[in-house]
Amino acid sequence: MTRPIPFSEFVKGFLRLVRVQNLLIVVGTQYLARVALIGPRSDWPRILLEPQLFILTLSTVCIAAAGYIINDYFDVKIDIINKPERVVIGRYLKRRWAITLHQVLNVVGCLLGLLLSRWVFVVDVLSVSLLWFYSANLKRQPFIGNLVVAFLTALSLIVLAVYYRQRVDLLMVYASFSFIVTLVREIIKDMEDIRGDARYGCRTLPIIWGLRRTKYLLYIIIASFIMTLFLMADSLNNPRLGWIFMLLLIPVAWLVYRLVMADTRRNFAYLSNLCKLIMMMGVLSMVWA
Repeated sequence: MTRPIPFSEFVKGFLRLVRVQNLLIVVGTQYLARVALIGPRSDWPRILLEPQLFILTLSTVCIAAAGYIINDYFDVKIDIINKPERVVIGRYLKRRWAITLHQVLNVVGCLLGLLLSRWVFVVDVLSVSLLWFYSANLKRQPFIGNLVVAFLTALSLIVLAVYYRQRVDLLMVYASFSFIVTLVREIIKDMEDIRGDARYGCRTLPIIWGLRRTKYLLYIIIASFIMTLFLMADSLNNPRLGWIFMLLLIPVAWLVYRLVMADTRRNFAYLSNLCKLIMMMGVLSMVWA
Protein backbone atom coordinates (compact mmCIF):
# COMPACT_ATOMS: atom_id res chain seq x y z
CA MET A 1 0.00 0.00 0.00
CA THR A 2 1.39 3.40 -1.00
CA ARG A 3 2.20 5.60 1.99
CA PRO A 4 0.93 9.21 2.10
CA ILE A 5 3.60 11.58 0.83
CA PRO A 6 4.02 15.36 0.92
CA PHE A 7 2.94 17.27 -2.18
CA SER A 8 6.54 18.30 -2.94
CA GLU A 9 7.62 14.66 -3.06
CA PHE A 10 4.67 13.83 -5.29
CA VAL A 11 5.75 16.58 -7.73
CA LYS A 12 9.34 15.32 -7.74
CA GLY A 13 8.17 11.78 -8.34
CA PHE A 14 5.86 12.88 -11.15
CA LEU A 15 8.62 14.87 -12.88
CA ARG A 16 10.90 11.84 -12.65
CA LEU A 17 8.12 9.61 -13.99
CA VAL A 18 7.52 11.75 -17.10
CA ARG A 19 11.28 12.23 -17.68
CA VAL A 20 11.08 16.02 -17.55
CA GLN A 21 14.63 16.36 -18.94
CA ASN A 22 13.65 14.39 -22.04
CA LEU A 23 10.50 16.47 -22.46
CA LEU A 24 12.56 19.66 -22.37
CA ILE A 25 14.80 18.18 -25.08
CA VAL A 26 11.68 17.53 -27.21
CA VAL A 27 10.59 21.15 -26.74
CA GLY A 28 14.04 22.46 -27.64
CA THR A 29 14.29 20.19 -30.68
CA GLN A 30 10.94 21.23 -32.13
CA TYR A 31 11.54 24.95 -31.54
CA LEU A 32 15.05 24.76 -32.99
CA ALA A 33 13.79 22.84 -36.03
CA ARG A 34 11.05 25.42 -36.56
CA VAL A 35 13.52 28.32 -36.44
CA ALA A 36 16.61 26.79 -38.07
CA LEU A 37 15.14 24.39 -40.65
CA ILE A 38 11.76 25.88 -41.56
CA GLY A 39 12.46 29.54 -40.81
CA PRO A 40 12.78 32.24 -41.88
CA ARG A 41 15.55 32.61 -39.32
CA SER A 42 15.47 36.39 -39.49
CA ASP A 43 11.96 36.25 -38.07
CA TRP A 44 12.91 34.13 -35.05
CA PRO A 45 11.38 36.45 -32.38
CA ARG A 46 7.94 36.05 -33.98
CA ILE A 47 8.44 32.30 -34.45
CA LEU A 48 9.27 31.79 -30.77
CA LEU A 49 5.94 33.43 -29.85
CA GLU A 50 3.95 31.62 -32.53
CA PRO A 51 0.83 30.13 -30.86
CA GLN A 52 0.60 27.25 -33.36
CA LEU A 53 4.13 26.12 -32.51
CA PHE A 54 3.37 26.31 -28.80
CA ILE A 55 0.25 24.18 -29.22
CA LEU A 56 2.07 21.65 -31.42
CA THR A 57 4.91 21.30 -28.94
CA LEU A 58 2.55 21.07 -25.95
CA SER A 59 0.61 18.35 -27.77
CA THR A 60 3.82 16.38 -28.38
CA VAL A 61 4.96 16.81 -24.78
CA CYS A 62 1.62 15.63 -23.33
CA ILE A 63 1.67 12.47 -25.45
CA ALA A 64 5.34 11.78 -24.72
CA ALA A 65 4.74 12.21 -20.96
CA ALA A 66 1.76 9.84 -21.16
CA GLY A 67 4.00 7.36 -22.97
CA TYR A 68 6.60 7.42 -20.20
CA ILE A 69 3.87 6.85 -17.60
CA ILE A 70 2.32 3.84 -19.32
CA ASN A 71 5.77 2.39 -20.01
CA ASP A 72 6.64 2.50 -16.31
CA TYR A 73 3.15 1.28 -15.39
CA PHE A 74 3.71 -1.99 -17.24
CA ASP A 75 7.38 -2.30 -16.23
CA VAL A 76 7.33 -1.83 -12.46
CA LYS A 77 8.57 -5.37 -11.68
CA ILE A 78 11.31 -5.28 -14.32
CA ASP A 79 12.47 -1.80 -13.24
CA ILE A 80 12.75 -2.93 -9.61
CA ILE A 81 15.53 -5.25 -10.85
CA ASN A 82 17.10 -3.09 -13.55
CA LYS A 83 16.69 0.43 -12.07
CA PRO A 84 15.29 0.20 -8.52
CA GLU A 85 16.24 3.77 -7.64
CA ARG A 86 14.10 5.14 -10.49
CA VAL A 87 10.84 3.33 -9.68
CA VAL A 88 8.05 5.86 -9.08
CA ILE A 89 4.74 4.02 -9.59
CA GLY A 90 3.79 2.20 -6.40
CA ARG A 91 6.32 4.21 -4.40
CA TYR A 92 5.39 7.86 -4.95
CA LEU A 93 2.28 7.42 -7.09
CA LYS A 94 -0.56 4.89 -6.86
CA ARG A 95 -1.16 2.76 -9.93
CA ARG A 96 -4.70 4.05 -10.44
CA TRP A 97 -3.44 7.66 -10.38
CA ALA A 98 -0.74 6.78 -12.89
CA ILE A 99 -3.22 5.29 -15.39
CA THR A 100 -5.57 8.27 -14.90
CA LEU A 101 -2.78 10.76 -15.60
CA HIS A 102 -1.81 8.74 -18.67
CA GLN A 103 -5.34 8.93 -20.07
CA VAL A 104 -5.78 12.65 -19.30
CA LEU A 105 -2.48 13.59 -20.94
CA ASN A 106 -3.31 11.54 -24.05
CA VAL A 107 -6.73 13.18 -24.44
CA VAL A 108 -5.28 16.67 -23.95
CA GLY A 109 -2.45 15.98 -26.40
CA CYS A 110 -4.78 14.68 -29.13
CA LEU A 111 -7.29 17.53 -28.69
CA LEU A 112 -4.49 20.08 -28.99
CA GLY A 113 -3.38 18.36 -32.20
CA LEU A 114 -6.96 18.52 -33.52
CA LEU A 115 -6.95 22.30 -32.92
CA LEU A 116 -4.13 22.58 -35.46
CA SER A 117 -5.22 20.14 -38.19
CA ARG A 118 -6.78 16.75 -38.72
CA TRP A 119 -3.45 15.40 -39.97
CA VAL A 120 -1.65 16.42 -36.79
CA PHE A 121 -4.50 14.71 -34.91
CA VAL A 122 -3.93 11.54 -36.96
CA VAL A 123 -0.20 11.61 -36.09
CA ASP A 124 -1.08 12.10 -32.41
CA VAL A 125 -3.55 9.20 -32.36
CA LEU A 126 -0.96 7.01 -34.11
CA SER A 127 1.62 7.96 -31.47
CA VAL A 128 -0.76 7.22 -28.59
CA SER A 129 -1.67 3.83 -30.06
CA LEU A 130 1.93 2.82 -30.72
CA LEU A 131 2.99 3.88 -27.22
CA TRP A 132 0.28 1.73 -25.65
CA PHE A 133 1.04 -1.38 -27.72
CA TYR A 134 4.77 -0.86 -27.23
CA SER A 135 4.47 -0.65 -23.44
CA ALA A 136 1.98 -3.52 -23.15
CA ASN A 137 3.68 -6.01 -25.44
CA LEU A 138 5.96 -4.88 -28.26
CA LYS A 139 8.90 -3.83 -26.07
CA ARG A 140 9.24 -7.45 -24.93
CA GLN A 141 9.57 -8.67 -28.52
CA PRO A 142 12.82 -8.79 -30.51
CA PHE A 143 13.61 -5.68 -32.56
CA ILE A 144 10.04 -4.49 -33.30
CA GLY A 145 9.87 -2.65 -29.98
CA ASN A 146 13.15 -0.90 -30.79
CA LEU A 147 11.79 0.11 -34.20
CA VAL A 148 8.60 1.53 -32.66
CA VAL A 149 10.49 3.75 -30.19
CA ALA A 150 12.82 4.97 -32.94
CA PHE A 151 9.85 5.78 -35.19
CA LEU A 152 8.08 7.65 -32.37
CA THR A 153 11.20 9.75 -31.80
CA ALA A 154 11.33 10.62 -35.51
CA LEU A 155 7.63 11.57 -35.38
CA SER A 156 8.46 14.58 -33.20
CA LEU A 157 10.10 16.08 -36.32
CA ILE A 158 7.83 14.49 -38.90
CA VAL A 159 4.82 16.18 -37.28
CA LEU A 160 6.45 19.55 -38.05
CA ALA A 161 6.63 18.56 -41.71
CA VAL A 162 2.99 17.42 -41.58
CA TYR A 163 1.80 20.73 -40.17
CA TYR A 164 4.06 23.33 -41.81
CA ARG A 165 4.75 21.50 -45.10
CA GLN A 166 7.93 23.50 -45.65
CA ARG A 167 11.55 22.30 -45.88
CA VAL A 168 10.24 18.76 -45.66
CA ASP A 169 13.52 17.43 -47.10
CA LEU A 170 15.66 18.79 -44.26
CA LEU A 171 13.15 17.78 -41.64
CA MET A 172 13.16 14.23 -42.98
CA VAL A 173 16.97 14.11 -42.93
CA TYR A 174 16.96 14.97 -39.23
CA ALA A 175 14.01 12.67 -38.56
CA SER A 176 16.04 9.85 -40.15
CA PHE A 177 19.04 10.79 -38.01
CA SER A 178 16.86 10.68 -34.87
CA PHE A 179 15.38 7.35 -35.94
CA ILE A 180 18.71 5.57 -36.37
CA VAL A 181 20.43 7.00 -33.28
CA THR A 182 17.41 6.09 -31.17
CA LEU A 183 17.28 2.60 -32.68
CA VAL A 184 20.94 2.02 -31.79
CA ARG A 185 20.39 3.38 -28.27
CA GLU A 186 17.31 1.22 -27.66
CA ILE A 187 19.19 -1.94 -28.64
CA ILE A 188 22.07 -0.93 -26.36
CA LYS A 189 19.59 -0.34 -23.52
CA ASP A 190 18.28 -3.88 -24.06
CA MET A 191 21.85 -5.11 -23.68
CA GLU A 192 22.15 -3.09 -20.47
CA ASP A 193 18.86 -4.44 -19.04
CA ILE A 194 19.28 -8.06 -20.11
CA ARG A 195 19.16 -9.45 -16.56
CA GLY A 196 15.80 -8.00 -15.55
CA ASP A 197 14.27 -8.52 -18.99
CA ALA A 198 15.24 -12.21 -19.05
CA ARG A 199 13.76 -12.82 -15.60
CA TYR A 200 10.32 -11.62 -16.72
CA GLY A 201 10.18 -13.43 -20.04
CA CYS A 202 11.10 -10.62 -22.43
CA ARG A 203 12.44 -11.71 -25.81
CA THR A 204 14.71 -8.83 -26.73
CA LEU A 205 17.53 -9.26 -29.24
CA PRO A 206 20.32 -9.67 -26.65
CA ILE A 207 18.29 -12.41 -24.93
CA ILE A 208 17.52 -14.50 -28.03
CA TRP A 209 20.70 -13.73 -29.98
CA GLY A 210 23.27 -13.07 -27.29
CA LEU A 211 25.46 -9.98 -26.94
CA ARG A 212 27.93 -10.86 -29.70
CA ARG A 213 25.37 -11.31 -32.49
CA THR A 214 23.47 -8.24 -31.32
CA LYS A 215 26.67 -6.23 -31.63
CA TYR A 216 27.09 -7.42 -35.22
CA LEU A 217 23.62 -6.10 -36.02
CA LEU A 218 24.54 -2.76 -34.48
CA TYR A 219 27.68 -2.54 -36.63
CA ILE A 220 25.52 -3.10 -39.75
CA ILE A 221 22.97 -0.49 -38.65
CA ILE A 222 25.64 2.10 -37.89
CA ALA A 223 27.46 1.53 -41.21
CA SER A 224 24.17 1.79 -43.13
CA PHE A 225 23.31 4.90 -41.13
CA ILE A 226 26.55 6.65 -42.08
CA MET A 227 26.18 5.84 -45.80
CA THR A 228 22.53 6.94 -45.81
CA LEU A 229 23.31 10.30 -44.21
CA PHE A 230 25.94 11.15 -46.80
CA LEU A 231 23.70 10.00 -49.66
CA MET A 232 20.91 12.23 -48.36
CA ALA A 233 23.25 15.20 -48.02
CA ASP A 234 24.47 14.63 -51.58
CA SER A 235 20.95 14.31 -52.99
CA LEU A 236 20.00 17.65 -51.41
CA ASN A 237 23.18 19.24 -52.80
CA ASN A 238 23.90 20.64 -49.34
CA PRO A 239 27.67 20.77 -48.61
CA ARG A 240 27.03 22.01 -45.07
CA LEU A 241 25.18 18.82 -44.22
CA GLY A 242 28.13 16.83 -45.55
CA TRP A 243 30.54 18.65 -43.25
CA ILE A 244 28.19 18.28 -40.28
CA PHE A 245 28.01 14.53 -40.83
CA MET A 246 31.80 14.37 -41.19
CA LEU A 247 32.16 15.93 -37.73
CA LEU A 248 29.56 13.57 -36.28
CA LEU A 249 31.69 10.64 -37.49
CA ILE A 250 34.10 11.35 -34.61
CA PRO A 251 31.71 10.48 -31.76
CA VAL A 252 30.15 7.69 -33.86
CA ALA A 253 33.60 6.12 -34.35
CA TRP A 254 34.20 6.36 -30.59
CA LEU A 255 30.82 4.69 -30.02
CA VAL A 256 31.78 1.77 -32.25
CA TYR A 257 35.18 1.44 -30.56
CA ARG A 258 33.61 1.30 -27.09
CA LEU A 259 30.89 -1.06 -28.32
CA VAL A 260 33.48 -3.59 -29.49
CA MET A 261 34.91 -3.82 -25.96
CA ALA A 262 31.65 -3.47 -23.99
CA ASP A 263 30.59 -6.49 -21.94
CA THR A 264 29.22 -5.16 -18.63
CA ARG A 265 26.09 -3.28 -17.60
CA ARG A 266 28.23 -0.25 -16.81
CA ASN A 267 29.78 -0.31 -20.31
CA PHE A 268 26.37 -0.38 -21.97
CA ALA A 269 25.08 2.43 -19.72
CA TYR A 270 28.03 4.54 -20.92
CA LEU A 271 27.19 3.75 -24.56
CA SER A 272 23.54 4.67 -23.99
CA ASN A 273 24.59 8.07 -22.65
CA LEU A 274 26.99 8.48 -25.57
CA CYS A 275 24.07 7.96 -27.97
CA LYS A 276 22.24 10.73 -26.12
CA LEU A 277 25.24 13.00 -26.66
CA ILE A 278 25.37 12.17 -30.38
CA MET A 279 21.64 12.92 -30.62
CA MET A 280 22.14 16.31 -28.94
CA MET A 281 25.04 17.14 -31.26
CA GLY A 282 22.85 16.27 -34.23
CA VAL A 283 20.02 18.45 -32.97
CA LEU A 284 22.31 21.43 -32.35
CA SER A 285 23.77 21.03 -35.85
CA MET A 286 20.41 22.26 -37.20
CA VAL A 287 21.75 25.76 -36.62
CA TRP A 288 24.29 25.26 -39.44
CA ALA A 289 22.30 22.97 -41.75
